[in-house]
Formats: sequence, structure tokens, C-alpha cells
Amino acid sequence: MSPMVIRKLTEQQKGIGAKHVNVSDVCNLILPLPPLAEQKRIVAKIEEADGVIIGTPEYDHSIPAVLMSALAWLSYGVFPLLNKPVMITGASYGTLGSSRAQLQLRQILNAPEIKANVLPDEFLLSHSLQAFDQNGDLVDLDVIQKLDAVFNDFRVFVKITDKLRNAQELLRKDAEEFDWENL
Repeated sequence: MSPMVIRKLTEQQKGIGAKHVNVSDVCNLILPLPPLAEQKRIVAKIEEADGVIIGTPEYDHSIPAVLMSALAWLSYGVFPLLNKPVMITGASYGTLGSSRAQLQLRQILNAPEIKANVLPDEFLLSHSLQAFDQNGDLVDLDVIQKLDAVFNDFRVFVKITDKLRNAQELLRKDAEEFDWENL
């Protein structure tokens, strides 16, 4: 953990009473990250891809923490999603089919440090526990047709996005120079 974080934690700990938690516990936390070579491989795969499909469940009306962390990591000093065509899909046990998680994901992907190019359409799968048979195949023909149609639209969207390259370098420069503290 960085000296600044340790100093801030130490400064802020006065008057805070959290049972069984102290600065040394927090400072000794191991935050797992893939090795640097693996991180670079992930970025390279995204950069090489024509488009990215992100499937997300919905947990407590939002995306999972691991997806949030991955997107944060992919926006810090590297810009593999910049103007990258992205399709969002999702499933949930409830009736809304991950609509709130997808809305949150859409906002994150539009952040100045990411600026992905997200397909306007989305695929929402509600009642996901009942949506599949024993082999893991979707059972509702209408849902299958909708998913096929969204995938076909995404293929076209990728081709169209590839043609929209005029502002690419300017967008990259904006993303690289963006700083929340100096707005």
C-alpha cells in the first residue's frame, strides 16, 4: 500500500471505532491482480478485437464489483476500450433482466477515461433461472430470435464504428490528458 494511503488512514483513524479493524490490518491486505504480463495480454486482446461483448448479471441493482474493478483498471493509463464497439447483455432472476446494471455499465463505459462506443440496443434476459433447459440452451424462441437480431446488429455496428475514425486521435488525447482533479 502506498505511503500516502497509509498516512491518510492513520490520520483518519482517530475517533473511528470499528471493532477488530485497524490500520495494520488494512495495510496488510493483499489485493490480487494478475501478473503484469497477464495484464498486458488482456489489454492487447481488447485492442486487437473488432468489438467487445460484456455480459453482466445484476446484483443489488448494479454490476458486480469485479466488473467495476476490471473497468477501472482498464481506464487507468491504458485505453483499450476507447471508441471500441461494445455490446451489453445481461441476465437477472427478476423481471427487469439486468436493466439497472446495464444502465450503470453504459454510464461507466461513457466515462471520459473509457469512452467506449456502446451499441444503442441491449439484450435483457429476465427470469434467467427459467430461461434455460438442462443443457444450458435458451428455451423461448422469441428470446432466441431477439438475441440473434441484437448480435447481427452488433456486427453491423462494429463495421460502422470502424468507419468513424476521424476523431480517434483527438479522443485518445482527451482520455490520456483527462484528470478529475484539474477540471
